Amino acid sequence: MAIAEQLIIAAKRLSAVCDKAIPKLEKKTNVAHATNPLDYAWPHHEQYLRKWGSRGGMTLLLGMNPGPWGMAQTGVPFGATAVARDFLGIEARKLDTPANAHPKRPIEGMALERQEVSGTRLWNLMEQYYGTPEATFDALFVVNHCPLLLLGERGQNITPNNLPAAVMAPILKACDEHLLEVIDIMGVTRVIGVGKYAEQRARMALKAGKKGPGRSRNGREVAIGTCWHPSPASPLANRNDGADWRANVINCLEIEGNSH
Repeated sequence: MAIAEQLIIAAKRLSAVCDKAIPKLEKKTNVAHATNPLDYAWPHHEQYLRKWGSRGGMTLLLGMNPGPWGMAQTGVPFGATAVARDFLGIEARKLDTPANAHPKRPIEGMALERQEVSGTRLWNLMEQYYGTPEATFDALFVVNHCPLLLLGERGQNITPNNLPAAVMAPILKACDEHLLEVIDIMGVTRVIGVGKYAEQRARMALKAGKKGPGRSRNGREVAIGTCWHPSPASPLANRNDGADWRANVINCLEIEGNSH
């Protein structure tokens, strides 16, 4: 079976688990609105998997979970609408806003004018460094660990690490399984967590210690590293007008001779 088809099956499997978990998340935690872009934004996410999932990139950049202005609209990890359209070539499709979506965070899809800073920074750097999307995905692929958009009553983003472990356990287990599946499907040899939390999830999934490599399900060694998160809330990402963040990510990409 083609790699893209395997990625699609894996994503749908994870999506189904997350859909079932949403009512409990909204009832048992401070998440007022939990929605699943792998469901309502599937017409975009499927394009991303089909278009870029089969180019052989063996480094996996692992994000945490979607933000309201990025993947929540485009179905693409770190997918600010401008880069999703202009760099990644994702074609706009009509998306239906989920019934339980936050009223202050409507789903406008690719038409959304507000640009997610994290996604703009990440994909603009990939374009700057690799030159083309083809060259980018020849080297790497980008996946979020958890696909759910988690919003509080005021519309604030809530990250999975700030939710009760008992409620999140089955969701995170499915997310770990999906990560391992993607690693096997793509033959990934290195995972770079975008931020410490993503690195920690990769280490847990790959049964690695605090340092050193982990092992895929078929026993292959997988290197694990981390780069700074591009969030505008991060002082590291903002330092020297972002120059230090860009240097950090490029350094991570170039470790072990994986330069472009």
